[in-house]
Amino acid sequence: MTPQSPKPSCHAVITGQWTPSADDQAAGRVPGYGEITNIINGGVECGHGADDKVADRIGFYKRYCDMLGVSYGDNLDCYNQRPYPPS
Repeated sequence: MTPQSPKPSCHAVITGQWTPSADDQAAGRVPGYGEITNIINGGVECGHGADDKVADRIGFYKRYCDMLGVSYGDNLDCYNQRPYPPS
């Protein structure tokens, strides 16, 4: 719920309250589930192309979205997002 600068909060991203800055856009960080992965584990899972861990996480996310009857939204992966610098 609480942002940890320079990262937004996951809550703000998933509820559509976050707008990427020019720096975020240049880093490929856009609203969606991929951004949440970047916030939580970006240094390990983002910015280096396709990744099995990320693909698994997306699969779990889609499963629960289907169970709840909600849309997946756009930008599900962080393959091309630059991770945030370490805090």
